Amino acid sequence: MIGKCERAVDCFRRGFNCCQAVFSTYAPDLACDPELALRIGTGFGAGMAGLQRTCGAVTGAFMIVGLKHGRLDAEDTDNREKAYGLIREISGRFISKHGSLDCIELLGCDLNTPDGEEHFEANNMIETRCANFVRDAALLVEELIFEGGSEDIEGEPEAY
Repeated sequence: MIGKCERAVDCFRRGFNCCQAVFSTYAPDLACDPELALRIGTGFGAGMAGLQRTCGAVTGAFMIVGLKHGRLDAEDTDNREKAYGLIREISGRFISKHGSLDCIELLGCDLNTPDGEEHFEANNMIETRCANFVRDAALLVEELIFEGGSEDIEGEPEAY
């Protein structure tokens, strides 16, 4: 059995960005098509389209909060506050563990420069850093949004 956190990491390792990996793994649990989740998450990798702002894995977790607690009525302040509270909690826990939410600080290099790209590749940061951020964001989804865990999945991860 493959846990959902590892399924998110596997999705990332197969070439999807960090946001897509987290968002598409949990979106089906909240009645969102995984292919739609992949499309929506496309522009949020590497800290918002490569701008290295908020980590895409964390952004994917934020999107799951919206799917579960998003409001459809402007007067629904309860769900807004629930969503805001969860996003603050995810942010706080991620910062406590990694020191920042910002991709550029998390990686310690600017991916928009040749030196930064070289540093990223030379240090295999896809594995040594980013895969861990995906895993940790997925764990926060499990702990805070699905209250302790989601179901394990039998067999191999789907190829979407």
